[in-house]
Amino acid sequence: MPRIASSAFRAMVRRAAELAGLELAPGQGLAIHFVGPTAMAGLNGRFVGHSGPTDVITFDYRGDADIFTGGAGEELAGEIFVCPDVARREALARGLDLPGELALYVAHGLLHLAGEDDLEPAPRRRMRAKERLVMNGLRRDFELAAVFVA
Repeated sequence: MPRIASSAFRAMVRRAAELAGLELAPGQGLAIHFVGPTAMAGLNGRFVGHSGPTDVITFDYRGDADIFTGGAGEELAGEIFVCPDVARREALARGLDLPGELALYVAHGLLHLAGEDDLEPAPRRRMRAKERLVMNGLRRDFELAAVFVA
């Protein structure tokens, strides 16, 4: 896992959320976790019903009767879990860079929180188009290798 430049990462997430159209209420925050393949496989099996690790899983807590509170006392609007091992494998297989792949997974999770879905073909095409829009904006505004430092 590359080292994450925390202030650059926070700025990138804020920009990605803006590009994704994700609006959080005042006092709401997000948690983004980078986990290993065993932890991701556990989440994938328990909450998605699939076996093995996956790239990203998103949990949206907004509107939930139980309010989750983050470390800063904010209401936790959602959590995104990213598996860098899957990102590395996919980046290598597709000839892409790891920082871009990790940013894509974060963007993908944010788009889910913004209401996008990828289970059916038409919404999946719409979501992929929005991913491209978000990633183009992130690549324009950030040096992703300076966010996810090797």
